[in-house]
Amino acid sequence: MILEKYRILAVVGLSSRMSRPSFGVAAYMQAHGYRIIPVNPNETSVLGEKAYRSLDDVPEATEVVVVFRRSDSVPDVVEGAIRKGAKVMWMQEGVIHEEAAQRAREAGMVVVQNRCILKEHAKRFVSEGI
Repeated sequence: MILEKYRILAVVGLSSRMSRPSFGVAAYMQAHGYRIIPVNPNETSVLGEKAYRSLDDVPEATEVVVVFRRSDSVPDVVEGAIRKGAKVMWMQEGVIHEEAAQRAREAGMVVVQNRCILKEHAKRFVSEGI
């Protein structure tokens, strides 16, 4: 399972504004032991982590790329994730791009579309008391 195997999440579109869904989701995942790497050219740091302008600027490996961007931004994010050697492309609720998803699969990534990583984690772990 993705959430058991991988612990490093590059969150594309992560905002420092607490009212934004990306902030709440990333804060939750961080509180549950995941390493958060903010990717947003408009931020310098989020949740105590240095923010990067793009996936290409992240100096370390990224296991899961979580996308909080409009669907039409996904092809560029997928190309960056491929260059970084990401294992999983996770598109949050409302984010769907079939062609980009297929490109990610062809590159060997597991693809999740239109699902909230927080909700999936809560269903699997919090309800079980893990």
